[in-house]
Amino acid sequence: MTKKLVLVRHGQSEWNLANKFTGWVDVNLSDKGVEEAKEAGRKIKEAGIKFDYAHTSILKRAIKTCNFALEYSDQLFVPVEKSWRLNERHYGALQGLNKAETAEKYGDEQVHIWRRSYDTLPPEISAEEKERQAALPMFAHLPKDVIPGAENLKVTLERVLPYYFDKIAPQLLEGDTVLVAAHGNSLRALAKHLEKISDEDIMDLEIPTGQPLVYELDDELNVVKKYYL
Repeated sequence: MTKKLVLVRHGQSEWNLANKFTGWVDVNLSDKGVEEAKEAGRKIKEAGIKFDYAHTSILKRAIKTCNFALEYSDQLFVPVEKSWRLNERHYGALQGLNKAETAEKYGDEQVHIWRRSYDTLPPEISAEEKERQAALPMFAHLPKDVIPGAENLKVTLERVLPYYFDKIAPQLLEGDTVLVAAHGNSLRALAKHLEKISDEDIMDLEIPTGQPLVYELDDELNVVKKYYL
């Protein structure tokens, strides 16, 4: 029996619009992002996809995208679990910086490596900034040693996969249809695992905002079919 997993990257955020590195900063959806999230829900409804469970991060741009996708597919009753493990990768000291200005300062190639490399870390935030971050209400329940100062995709994958194996995979194996509304890099981490993408090729994978990505999986959770709605 084919299992179905639908990934939705959050709609455009205010910092996507401003071309800033966002990471773990809890910015809102832009007006366009709200519409993208609603349209994701409409596409899901049109495709006749019915969810049993949904998962999202603890950042509001993903939470709102999840809610809009469920609302506009008439499935707000679906249980939703939130986890920090589905957060965007932490962009370290780049967070809040304009991407074009950062490229001017460090060079296009260096910024591309920071953004797309599998295992190159961006500059870390200061210890002081890390303390401030850990004190935020959304992170206060987490052990301080799991709150990063910066992440690459490799580190992001290492925190996303335990959640996938503990929460998402068991639901899929039971035959449930699952929605994951999260972020560009946490979803790239999932895609890397699902599609067995190499460390080199993952640099070129881009998941667009607000476009539902459907994976049909076999009984061993291997990808049988992949398509966007």
